[in-house]
Formats: sequence, structure tokens, C-alpha cells
Amino acid sequence: MSSWVERMVGAARLNAATYEEVEADRTANFQALGVVVISAIAAGISMAGGGGRGIAMGIIGGLVGWVLWAGLTWIIGTKILPTPETHADMGELLRTTGFAATPGVIRVLGALPLVGWIFNLVAGVWMLAAFVVAVRQALDYKSTGRALAVCLIGWLVWFAVIAWGAILVGMSAVGFNMMNPHS
Repeated sequence: MSSWVERMVGAARLNAATYEEVEADRTANFQALGVVVISAIAAGISMAGGGGRGIAMGIIGGLVGWVLWAGLTWIIGTKILPTPETHADMGELLRTTGFAATPGVIRVLGALPLVGWIFNLVAGVWMLAAFVVAVRQALDYKSTGRALAVCLIGWLVWFAVIAWGAILVGMSAVGFNMMNPHS
């Protein structure tokens, strides 16, 4: 069995065997949680230049996003686009997708002036690739294309929910300001 750091390196290298190991290891839940927290801290540092509020927001957003994204992926992958070989539970998806957050650690460099956006872009693309591998392995797909389709559908649903939430918040703010012109 690999160590936590070895698993993170394997996950970053998009090593399918690492994702299979993590998927099967029911004791790796806290390791996956740790990866998500470290990646979220890096994102928070990138967003806020190291400020405590940005780090806290990064951790909360990272954890909530991880659980919701894994749940959405489980529904799409096991109920909408399963194959005959597909068998997965939420724990397997949480573990594999948690380790797929490993490339996000480089987002800490996103706080660098002028070039930080490059690190955030690279981290985002790398994490997407890791997520596709994690989904392929967790859902026992033979096809990377199917895993990519699950991720794309999940992203579209995720984006629609976020957009709808932003619209509701915006409407609420406008409505509140119209009702209370002294604010």
C-alpha cells in the first residue's frame, strides 16, 4: 500500500493504478479529505494573497464543492450513463475525486503577480484531467470518453445551478434595494 504522499504523486501523474488503489481502500477517506483541504488552502491563498478570509472561503468552497460534485457524478455515472460493469458507491467517488484535487496544490502560486493566472489555469485543466481519470476508475468505465461525458454533463448541471443561484441572489439584492431605497 502506498503512502499518502505517494498516492498524491500518483494521482497528479494521472496513474490509473493509484486511483484504483484509493478506490478500494475504505480507510483512505481522511487522506482524500486532506488532499481536498490542502488544495482548497492553496486556492484560498491564490484568491486572497494569503488572507485568512480567502483561505477559509477556499476550504469551505472546496469541501462543499467536492461532496456535491462527487454526488452529482455518482448520480450521472451510475444512474444515467452506467455500463454493465459500473459499480460504485459514494465513498469510492469521494476518495478518487478527492485525490483528483492533488494538482490544485499548485494554485498556491496563483498569488504571484502577473503570472499567477497561468498557474491557476494549469491547475484547473490538470485537475479536470485527474477528475476524468478518477471517474473512469471509480465507475469502472473502459472508456475515457464516457468518463469525460459524465464530467461534462456534471459541469453543465453544476454551472446551471451556480448561475441560477447567482440570478436569485441578484434578484433578491435588486428587490431589496427597490423596497428599501435608504440602504
